[in-house]
Amino acid sequence: MDRYPMTPEGHEALTHELKHLTSVERPRISKEIGVAREHGDLRENAEYHAAKEKQGQIEARIAHLEGMLSRAEVIDPTHLDGAKVKFGAWVKLEDIESGDAKTYRIVGAEEADVSQGKISVTSPVARALINHEVGDEVKVEAPAGTRVYEITDIIWKSA
Repeated sequence: MDRYPMTPEGHEALTHELKHLTSVERPRISKEIGVAREHGDLRENAEYHAAKEKQGQIEARIAHLEGMLSRAEVIDPTHLDGAKVKFGAWVKLEDIESGDAKTYRIVGAEEADVSQGKISVTSPVARALINHEVGDEVKVEAPAGTRVYEITDIIWKSA
């Protein structure tokens, strides 16, 4: 069985989402299905079919979250340190060509959010950075082309 690396914050967020889905969304959609069922013929009842579809989506998400959480390997970056980039690290980069600075945190796939600077450990950027040190230049093969970055800092902290 595969283990999924996850930060404590990511684990907490997924646990919170699962609790919300099971204790709020699941009962709410059951009530919606009951109300729609009272409207008569189910073959031509759009409300009923929409509610059943939504129920299927909620149940699929619940099953996915339960599976992810049961196989989660929570890695607390506050207990990590070192000179090499690893899971959980914040990495400051400078684009060699443009000089633009970027900061990314390497996290589990389920908690990745580029708008917050969190990239999946399986992403091309993270794979290129892993096991490199400050001062190293790394080439990232991405769909938009090859980019070269210099690692300017590695920071070990929580979100």
